[in-house]
Amino acid sequence: MNRRPLTPVPEEVAAVYARDGIVCLRGMFDAGWIEFMGEAVDRAMAAPGAHGEEYARSGGRFFGDLDLWQRHEPFRHFVFESPAAEIAGTVMRSSKVNFFYDQLLVKEPGTTERTPWHQDQPYWAVAGRQVCSLWVPFDPVAEETCVEYVAGSHAWPAFSPYHFADGTPYAGTGLPALPDIEAERERHRILRFALEPGDCLVFQAMILHGAPGNRSAHRRRALATRWTGDDARYCVRPGEVAIPTSDPGLADGDIMDCQLFPVVWRA
Repeated sequence: MNRRPLTPVPEEVAAVYARDGIVCLRGMFDAGWIEFMGEAVDRAMAAPGAHGEEYARSGGRFFGDLDLWQRHEPFRHFVFESPAAEIAGTVMRSSKVNFFYDQLLVKEPGTTERTPWHQDQPYWAVAGRQVCSLWVPFDPVAEETCVEYVAGSHAWPAFSPYHFADGTPYAGTGLPALPDIEAERERHRILRFALEPGDCLVFQAMILHGAPGNRSAHRRRALATRWTGDDARYCVRPGEVAIPTSDPGLADGDIMDCQLFPVVWRA
């Protein structure tokens, strides 16, 4: 299984990422990783952790889980041995990369539940611009099933996080409500991609994104790993915060280096 990207990340990718907040990279992970992690996903779904959750309220199955690297060795292996950290650091133009956390997201065929529009970073105790996610599918993803992104919205202000289950806002954040993106789609440049296993998406943590249900014949198993760079700092936010799920032992404003957020890659 490859430790470095199968093909070098093109120099122009960082500029596209800075402009749009999202880039699609083709053929970064070899077939060994896809097979290895596909099997690991199925084992993890059979043994959910404390934060495992079923999101689908009707029709199909939409499963999510967090912090798998702490419980399942294959996910830890992916974090420390795959090219994910190098890809994240290169795209963010960071001299080092800390691992933040991982999130498994699986939409089975026939699942009608969509992932609501949201920004990631307001849910997290981290500040800075060099914060990103690497979204790696282990199945083919049709364009109409892919995550959607509002290009350039990573430059927008922060909006209140909310609970996906019932739409209620997180308590005490002091942030305004999210605009109704679905009602005004025509006003935005919305990007989505057809993906093959081995491809990945890298997106900035403030970009607005959501996803349709999975009406395809394929499972949509994907792992999102979250990464921070040089300017990231631990941030004690007011009100509810979802991530991290345990105390890292950091104070507000600290650099992210700690046992829970290890440095995985340096340029």
